[in-house]
Amino acid sequence: MTGIYDDPWAYELACSFREVPAEVEVLLAWCAEHRPEGAGPVRTVLELAAGPAEHAREMARRGLTATALDLNPAMCAHAAAEAGRAGVALEVVQDDMTRFDLGRRFDLVVTMLDSTSHLMTLDAFVAHLRRVAAHLAPDGLYVVEMSHPRDRLGGDEPSVSTGWTVERGGVRATVRWGEPSDRLDPITQVSDDQVTMTIDGDGSGGREPRVIRDVVPYRFWTATEVDAAVRLAGGLAVAAQYGDFGAGEDAVPLTGPDAWRMLTVLRPA
Repeated sequence: MTGIYDDPWAYELACSFREVPAEVEVLLAWCAEHRPEGAGPVRTVLELAAGPAEHAREMARRGLTATALDLNPAMCAHAAAEAGRAGVALEVVQDDMTRFDLGRRFDLVVTMLDSTSHLMTLDAFVAHLRRVAAHLAPDGLYVVEMSHPRDRLGGDEPSVSTGWTVERGGVRATVRWGEPSDRLDPITQVSDDQVTMTIDGDGSGGREPRVIRDVVPYRFWTATEVDAAVRLAGGLAVAAQYGDFGAGEDAVPLTGPDAWRMLTVLRPA
């Protein structure tokens, strides 16, 4: 039995419902909107807790100088290998998102796919934000994507389904990320989410589907806690918040009925 984060190929397949090129287009549009006038185009980007680094790889494909940072060595190796196969230049760094020190600043820093849910305490979140502030150019932006608060606090159905099916390259997989029995601890705000992924046709040669089972601890962060962490960290200020990837007239308010994520755009204070 292997964990989902120990199998980068499977993890990337599970998340392949995401439209990464379209999301990157919006990230760059937000840079044009929220960076100071005269800042110029984005040239350097850092993706934190990057996993397979799909967003960083897409940025590199567009000619940006891209760096991907992740703590998991298997994810780092996968990201580097996929960038090599795609023929794009990507720097991959194995490090902790709360302690990294790369010695330079970036026009754009991103943390996607609710990776901040792996920051289990307020101290860890503040340390992370301080590291980001130290690596952000004076006219740079930090965009962090988190789950929408209604997913854990709302009484209705969550914005994001806990079960889905993906198909890519002749491989079909069904994913369940969370079960009805998973409960959010009201004190720690941590939930141990049960993950099950069943893969058919992965090329391993076996007749039976391959099944990955895991239990992933997730720390839920509210909108007010994000604001408090930003204030405690210092060096950053909220420029905007959105409920989905969309810019201009396609922007989705965090409080809108179509919101399904919490995307916070931060800039140097």
